[in-house]
Amino acid sequence: MRRYCAANRLNRLGTLTYRGTGCHDPVELRGHVAVFFRHLRAGAGRRRLAYLWVAEWHKTDHGLHVHFAVGEYIRRSVIDQAWGHGFVHIKLLGDLPVGSGTVAQARKAAGYLSKYVGKTFEEERRIPGRHRYEIAQGFKPAKAEVWGRTRGDAVREACRLMGGEVPSTVWTSEEVEGWKAPPAVWVQWPVRAAR
Repeated sequence: MRRYCAANRLNRLGTLTYRGTGCHDPVELRGHVAVFFRHLRAGAGRRRLAYLWVAEWHKTDHGLHVHFAVGEYIRRSVIDQAWGHGFVHIKLLGDLPVGSGTVAQARKAAGYLSKYVGKTFEEERRIPGRHRYEIAQGFKPAKAEVWGRTRGDAVREACRLMGGEVPSTVWTSEEVEGWKAPPAVWVQWPVRAAR
């Protein structure tokens, strides 16, 4: 997430919420978000638009909402019209030291979004086997494949790619009773301070 946000300068952080009783179906939410980004691209006059989004459950019984990041200004009226299910909040992440620039802003956005992804590991209501976040395809950086003879070898290689940092979270499908999909590992690194 950090590499994707920084490479595509995703420095605007938004939230999409539902009106009324909210949305409690993760599959339905994914459909709404897919339509949202199609309408957002069209409304902004873009054929392509880099974005990243992650769903989060409300603390109350209001269901799901979505946090997302984009890297360019899009009129609020266009975002409101593209969503159409409730309320929108979006802001440029500019509360950084003078001269920080868009890469530092994008890293801050990645930090926020990473926290939301990390929260879903403790969430019983998520659907096992589903991605915890989604990105627009076809943008940099290129996917990095990591190979190893063992899970530990693969995690060490991923750490090497991340500059030698030790992960803050390692989750494996072995932790899920009755896991029916291929074995999976998810690794999260601490959020770096803006440079």
